[in-house]
Amino acid sequence: MVDNNQNLIIFDCDGVLVDSEIISVAVDQLVLADLGWTLSIEEIIDRFVGRSHAHFLQVVEEHLGRKLSDDWEDAYQHLYRQELAANLKLIDGIADALEVIPYPMCVASNGSHSKMEFTLTRAGLWSRFEGRIFSASDVKHGKPAPDLFLHAAEVLGFKPSECVVVEDSWAGVQAAIAASMKVVAYAGGITRREQLEGDGVVIIDHMSQLPDAINALINH
Repeated sequence: MVDNNQNLIIFDCDGVLVDSEIISVAVDQLVLADLGWTLSIEEIIDRFVGRSHAHFLQVVEEHLGRKLSDDWEDAYQHLYRQELAANLKLIDGIADALEVIPYPMCVASNGSHSKMEFTLTRAGLWSRFEGRIFSASDVKHGKPAPDLFLHAAEVLGFKPSECVVVEDSWAGVQAAIAASMKVVAYAGGITRREQLEGDGVVIIDHMSQLPDAINALINH
């Protein structure tokens, strides 16, 4: 019999708990165009979704051939907040899944703490995860490096083998694999299904499948 307290479920935030990625990508497209780089939505997804803010900034500066000012984002933050406030919703099926998953849970995202507080509060999930929320800003390297997941597990007192990561991006899946953790990949978002495939990765198409997928991995 599995001890529920000896397994940790680590959730990504954007695209797993809250349906924020397509909103943010649309704003990214406007921001990048204003900076001088025109990309399609598909190109932005392939280049940036699931990656850290530091990666985004590095790639943009390399393409533009110039450093951006320290306060360059100030002119655009209201666009993200405005669109998220108006259009953010929970990923379909995640609320019911969270109610029946019997294991300890946390959030580990490449997003900033302030962004997660905003989106999780808007979605009504902040109180569920408060005190167990981890950001790429907490570690040296964000996803696809394993640092963030390993940090979350260590802080909460779990071994990598006791953790199941729920992800929706290539970078997140690779980070979980690198951390030697079990992985459930949600293919109902904006990342192509084939990009989520990997050795031992269980892919689901709807969050109603999540509890069974987690139990199967833990009891395997």
